[in-house]
Amino acid sequence: MSEGCRDYMPRGVEWSTLALILACHGGWLAALWLLPGVSLVLTVLVLGVMAALHSSLTHEALHGHPFRSRWLNEALMFFPLSMAIPYGRFRDTHLAHHEDEALTDPYDDPESNFQDPAVWARLPGWRKVLLRINNTLLGRVVLGPLMGQVCFMAGDWRLARRGAPGIARDWVLHVLGLVPVIWVVLQSPAPLWAAVLGAYLGLAILKIRTYLEHRAHDTAQGRTVVIEDNGPLAFLFLNNNLHVVHHMHPGVPWHALPRLYRTRRAEFLAANDGYVYRNYLQIFRNYLLRAKDPVPHPLWQQGE
Repeated sequence: MSEGCRDYMPRGVEWSTLALILACHGGWLAALWLLPGVSLVLTVLVLGVMAALHSSLTHEALHGHPFRSRWLNEALMFFPLSMAIPYGRFRDTHLAHHEDEALTDPYDDPESNFQDPAVWARLPGWRKVLLRINNTLLGRVVLGPLMGQVCFMAGDWRLARRGAPGIARDWVLHVLGLVPVIWVVLQSPAPLWAAVLGAYLGLAILKIRTYLEHRAHDTAQGRTVVIEDNGPLAFLFLNNNLHVVHHMHPGVPWHALPRLYRTRRAEFLAANDGYVYRNYLQIFRNYLLRAKDPVPHPLWQQGE
């Protein structure tokens, strides 16, 4: 941590983050009990927003917020409101993703959407079509959660069969957390399908954030985006739209990222070689139906 960032680091418990975690769980419960009598559509929408916020808070927890204690942070996020990925697996793969020299690598970056060109050339036509659709923003939002879940589970199954440590443990813990989540839903006026659809919607919302977080670029820092948005999506993503700031200073909490970016904007934009968008509206206009990147990694095609 550089001296210039010490002022942005929390001292003690981050009460704002803790309050937001409690509010997120409370909002999820309120949606289950209070909204079904009003509108099931509204119920699904609010559950989706809460699931997306919970995932953003999970990201904060694995980076050491709101407590300095890892086990306290993990206990806070034990109940998987988004239902999909085990906390431990998200933690381990995301921290591996923070090895910036490997960003976008089809093999070494667990969050890369690029394919090895040699693998791409061997794929059947139907898979190529799906992956091309998934490279548009609309495709990433609609199909991305399902495709990502299937690929993640298949990858974990292969790792577990090869004896990789921790995989089975993290999935067992996930199921143990998921059981009370489903039990709570079944006790509420909301149907289970609404909660599942809300969880899917939450994952779909997150795909807006991750859609163009990283690009193929010669330098590691040049691969990571800044989206200068300060609207509802930026809040829902806990300012992780300022993504190069987070990658350069992953210990800085969500509420300090905008101030850090404003103070050193020129430095961050120089570091990421001007990979910047004004807001999410610009991204929707540019890429809703058009792919930003090819599926095969373009630099690998050049022998890199």
